[in-house]
Amino acid sequence: MTEMFEAALAALRQIVTPPFRAVLVKSLGMTFLLLALAWVGLDKLAMSFVMVEHPWLRTALTYATGAGLFFLMAFLIAPVSVLVSGLFLDDLADHVEADLYPPGQHGRAIPATQAIFMGLRFAGISAIVNFFALLLLFVPGINAAAFLLANAYLFGREYFLFAATRFRSLQESEALRRRHALWLFVAGLFIAVFVATPGLNVLTPLFAVAFMTRIHRMLPPHPRGETTQSARRR
Repeated sequence: MTEMFEAALAALRQIVTPPFRAVLVKSLGMTFLLLALAWVGLDKLAMSFVMVEHPWLRTALTYATGAGLFFLMAFLIAPVSVLVSGLFLDDLADHVEADLYPPGQHGRAIPATQAIFMGLRFAGISAIVNFFALLLLFVPGINAAAFLLANAYLFGREYFLFAATRFRSLQESEALRRRHALWLFVAGLFIAVFVATPGLNVLTPLFAVAFMTRIHRMLPPHPRGETTQSARRR
């Protein structure tokens, strides 16, 4: 557990470095541009269905539509930011691995088609998990816990798969994740707390990549004893 705290502190120090700051500016700019375009488009679409003659009623519906869109955008900001930041994660992982591995032993960039698939899957899972977590916010006593636990599983799973897939196939990464599921869930709690902290949540992809790349390096790639048995067979 001490190693996990040290990895979190090292990740926090790294996300304020120039390469990470540059990615933050680009990803936030693209995220808010996409959300603004979505707001304008959805607002025009919604108002095109409103056929009300009375000015005061039309004004009330306009404000109600705006409020609904505000909550929708607040809900979408997490999956959209995850999707956008996915375009830059390989660059960030390269910087992190340069500090952790000897030259020539870094991971490889994930192929574009696979990266797009993983990004879309992550964004979709993020939207679904946070939708149910949002519903649970209305249930006293379990709302905050539900949010933290759901996001701990989500972020622990997906960011670890990203870090691991730079060194092995997706199938091998899935097997490694299942083998260390509890440890990765605990690691995911660090990221979930980050997500739940106002102001810091926009830095989540940066922290998660720096943190999970370090967590991946800590884990043995094979089950205990497997490497020894393989060596004996050879």
